[in-house]
Amino acid sequence: MRRFIALLALLPGQAFAQAAGWGNVGQQQEEKGFSWTDPLWPDFWMAWTPATLAVFVGIFSAIAIIGLLEGFKYKDGIERKGILGLTTTLGDRLFITLLGSAYIFLAWLGLVGQPIWIPLFIAIGWGVFVFWKV
Repeated sequence: MRRFIALLALLPGQAFAQAAGWGNVGQQQEEKGFSWTDPLWPDFWMAWTPATLAVFVGIFSAIAIIGLLEGFKYKDGIERKGILGLTTTLGDRLFITLLGSAYIFLAWLGLVGQPIWIPLFIAIGWGVFVFWKV
């Protein structure tokens, strides 16, 4: 009889533990892997995904590198007249590269869709061409 009374005394504690989530302790939870499209901060006003963060970090790093090169190494800038007939500096060529790359990606998405690996290589080739010939 004492055991039965002790068991009855423990039952509300077990119910509270189940309600608090302790009943799932031994169960395996599915591990969520890395995703380029999951938001980094779910409650933030802008959906910063790892992909958007990488794009913005890349653009601002390129601007900083070009600024440092033109500020310290090439003080007068590297002006040259390319095949487009424009006199451009490093910053001008970076701008033309970024603008052309945006058009390449938009045209690809509008005409073909995903995946966007092919326009990535086209945009890299465009950037090499602009810095080499323009």
